[in-house]
Amino acid sequence: MRLLPVAPAWRLAEGVPEQRWLVTGLWSDEAVGIVGGEPKCCKSFLALDLAVAVAAGVPCLRRFAVPHCGRVLLYAAEDALAIVRRRLEGIAAAAGVELTDLDIQVITAPTLRLDLEADRRSLALTVAKLQPRLLILDPFVRLHRIDENASGEVAPLLAYLRELQRRHHVAVLVVHHAKKGAGRARAGQALRGSSEFHAWGDSNLYLRREGDVLTLTVEHRAAPSQKPMRIELVEAGDALALHVADRSNPVPPAPSSLDDRIASALADAASPLPFGELRSKCRVRAATLYERLAALTATGRIVKAGDGGYRLVGA
Repeated sequence: MRLLPVAPAWRLAEGVPEQRWLVTGLWSDEAVGIVGGEPKCCKSFLALDLAVAVAAGVPCLRRFAVPHCGRVLLYAAEDALAIVRRRLEGIAAAAGVELTDLDIQVITAPTLRLDLEADRRSLALTVAKLQPRLLILDPFVRLHRIDENASGEVAPLLAYLRELQRRHHVAVLVVHHAKKGAGRARAGQALRGSSEFHAWGDSNLYLRREGDVLTLTVEHRAAPSQKPMRIELVEAGDALALHVADRSNPVPPAPSSLDDRIASALADAASPLPFGELRSKCRVRAATLYERLAALTATGRIVKAGDGGYRLVGA
């Protein structure tokens, strides 16, 4: 037996911790939460957009900035791996990055059951080894054989995910379905099953479709929420990704290719950029960047300065 630590109230920390974001305005750093909505509301597309944004350090939905990029660990239980790759490639193209340059690790096991101790241990070991910034589990219904309406069965699974978050400092995103015909219910209350789901989340994203209009609602436990916004699935060439339909506060579009990103970084620089700094700005592997720099130098689009840096011709 041991006493729990206590302290006088007047000695507790006075300052409120600074709000930190994984994706600014959408997902708090190291938050657990739900991406919820009825079928065919693009829940998986939104989860994958978050994955690309976090792995690449580019704005999610072409609008919401990512302060620090990092590894993403993904388990997509409902879609074939070829479909997951194709969707990620389209979202990466829309974001102006290459999927091959992104640290998105996909769990390829055919099943993952969080109600089984062996599978919980396996997931915990995988998270401990890979140390992702974001863990995505899509969808919750494929991760168990419990009664989702029974609080006593749901709570231990969510508590396990909370423990993963706290122990490994990882954000945890769970895709979950809403009840059918719950269009008039408040977003969080429309989630299928126990109220534990809504109460559990630090950051929750809810998708709702009315006819052709898709609306995203954002809720945070400890930060102001974004106003509901319209989003749409847009196809452009090989890119298929969600975009914010309201352009009242647009952000500059991401460069469409690595060559454009190199040129953009050099154009913004006041002096020639060293290779290491250019790689950091473009977020690509060294071999890939060397290859493109050689090609751009050969065509005369960029030149190598005397100090080893690179500059844009005519800049």
